[in-house]
Amino acid sequence: MDKRTAPADGNPILLEQVFSLFVKESPISVMMRGVIENALAAKAVDALFERVAVVQYTRELLFSSLVNLMSLVVCRVRPAVHAAYQAHKEALAVSVTAVYDKLDGLEPAVSAALVHHVADRLRPVIEATGGAYAPWLPGYRVRILDGNHLAATERRLKVLRGSKAGPLPGHCLVVLDPALMLATDVIPCEDGHAQERSLTDEILALVAPKDVWLDDRNFCTTRLLFGIEDREACFVTRQHAALPWQEAGPRRKGGRIDGGTVYEQEVLVWEGDRLGRTLHLRRISVVLDKPTRDGEREIHVLTHLPSDVASSERVGELYRKRWTLETAFQELEATLSGEVATLGYPKAALFAFCVALVAYNALSTVKAALRAAHGHRKVQDEVSGYYVADEVRGTHRGMMIAIPEPHWEVFRAMTAAQLGQMLVALAANVRLSAFRRHPRGPKKPVTPRTRYVTHTHVSTARLLAAAVKGRKAP
Repeated sequence: MDKRTAPADGNPILLEQVFSLFVKESPISVMMRGVIENALAAKAVDALFERVAVVQYTRELLFSSLVNLMSLVVCRVRPAVHAAYQAHKEALAVSVTAVYDKLDGLEPAVSAALVHHVADRLRPVIEATGGAYAPWLPGYRVRILDGNHLAATERRLKVLRGSKAGPLPGHCLVVLDPALMLATDVIPCEDGHAQERSLTDEILALVAPKDVWLDDRNFCTTRLLFGIEDREACFVTRQHAALPWQEAGPRRKGGRIDGGTVYEQEVLVWEGDRLGRTLHLRRISVVLDKPTRDGEREIHVLTHLPSDVASSERVGELYRKRWTLETAFQELEATLSGEVATLGYPKAALFAFCVALVAYNALSTVKAALRAAHGHRKVQDEVSGYYVADEVRGTHRGMMIAIPEPHWEVFRAMTAAQLGQMLVALAANVRLSAFRRHPRGPKKPVTPRTRYVTHTHVSTARLLAAAVKGRKAP
């Protein structure tokens, strides 16, 4: 069989002739599938399950098969779990009931370990492409923390039937590495009503020395702040109104950042009562040019980063960039189906969301290769994740029929350096114009609904016809 080979100096490595049509017509689909094949190598994924699972064990249905099945759903290649099962039931060789039973009993720790495993696999791949972003704070490992509550599911479970209230299957705390745009860790919680701060122990378990954790005021508790300090790490967090504190110095005016003027003040925070431990912090206040949607005109951010590491303006900018994770959530919602309405059992719903994070990480790896091949600014400003995902979704079925499973072994066997080089070579063939984003203009104010208030409904066709008749001739 004809193959292309090259030495390990950065040129394309080993692609079989069977890939040639898709490399030419839809290289981005080959890139995405190749990344997933490498990151979700069956042996490693099944070994992860055996290592982490406590209650469940493998009979006939492998964990890797379940991950592959769910990936088809979250990537919208198949509309539902049952549809994905129908397409692959011969290969699975188990009943659909067995599939749902396995899904419903998957331990959240296994789902979380899967996200961490894939992030570890893809980190060196992104670094090998050369498409990573510059570090936000050189010398420190920046981590953005935020929560995502899963949407209400359908009421298929017996305990949910007749419930008017929306059933919440749980929520997740997600940790993002902004330099690589990888979701490195997830903390799943089956209780949809549990507060995010109830997961403080799980958060602290992820903190390492020289970390800088960016988070919102929901996480501004003395327990978490002192816990991060104890682990020789730092935080940049918005101040919560309930946090005990007092002034320890005058408020001084700093410079400006986009959207406001910066001030700095030294403050004192204590743990428990005033006789407990204390922490001297920098309180960075941003007086906004325009109020927030909640009417707030000042935002207060607490940190203990040294001033010679991060000026007051830099701290304000860092907190403002915390919205990078919110943007990632929005892209995940627009491009992937991480919240499957038919999965009512919390464990199954959390697993689906974690597989969506895995797919998001694969998409981030593809984007890194595009940045390396076409330039950071061009890809960041012009490439739409939605259109990239749509291309992958539209091409996947035909590509997997035309290129049988054994041929994808070439990607599974690649080292991180080889895969990174291959992705950049494929990215050079991508026509970015096919994935151009189309930002909408400013939203127009909503027209007040004061017409036809006594009508149950109106005919659009009649209104259009009436408007045409009343139009003046040019």
